[in-house]
Amino acid sequence: MRGSEIPLTPALSPSDGERVAARPGVESSRASSSGTVPGASPLLLGWFTWYARRYLRRHFHSLRISRSGSAPGYRDQPLVIYSNHASWWDPLVCLVLKAHRFPERRAFTPIDAAALERYGILRRVGFFPVEQRSARGAVQFLRTSTAILQSPKNLLAITPQSRFADVRERPVHFEGGLGLLATRVDDAVFVPFAAEYVFWEERLPEILVRFGEAVVVKNKAAADKSAAEWTKLFETKMQENQDALAAEVQRRNPEDFQMVLRGGAGQGGVYDWWRSVVARVRGKSFQREHGQR
Repeated sequence: MRGSEIPLTPALSPSDGERVAARPGVESSRASSSGTVPGASPLLLGWFTWYARRYLRRHFHSLRISRSGSAPGYRDQPLVIYSNHASWWDPLVCLVLKAHRFPERRAFTPIDAAALERYGILRRVGFFPVEQRSARGAVQFLRTSTAILQSPKNLLAITPQSRFADVRERPVHFEGGLGLLATRVDDAVFVPFAAEYVFWEERLPEILVRFGEAVVVKNKAAADKSAAEWTKLFETKMQENQDALAAEVQRRNPEDFQMVLRGGAGQGGVYDWWRSVVARVRGKSFQREHGQR
């Protein structure tokens, strides 16, 4: 399965949004909420999460959350987490973070309908199909997403860039689906999430993530902004969050982050064996991490 085959949000153009707005039955959040909440298997999701943790530990030194970012709670409101799309690893990282930060919530994610046909098992862990780049796909996305956001126990995770994008790309640009959704929700919290995959002092890279400033969207407030205005606001919040994370990444200070998952360390093989021998000769305990002194 290639990551590029699994876009995690519909790629909706502004013209798609205009056509959707003109269609009967999707003018308001009440009308579009006639969609069905996807089914999901807690047992299968638990297995996928266990696999994600194991796989990340094998390939990364750590997964850490910025201490300076927001700590989204909002237990009495549905939650939308919109993230940058930095790499193939994003879905696995999100699985682990969902279990760590939002264990009580049910999570759902849109996916290209053609991809879901190939990987049908993903339906059982909260993915739902959306036809790419069409007004029909916009309707699918809005109806299912607004149905999901009727419950404060639910979480919707999307990548509005709809493509892999370098973390330094500026300005941040989103497709129209996220802003269109904001005009149709009754009550939801939208939180930007940024991730970077970087090398510090270890052979394996670090996964460093940050939650940005939340925006609470209510029906009255949504009516005051157009879909394009909401999209622009969310782009700004994401860019601010990515800039803040980039500054912390460049400081290279582990104390700026909370450890979520610890993976492999050291070089391994003869090199680490020799380091352990030297440590014992000097009467010190052996630390695999190069940053440990």
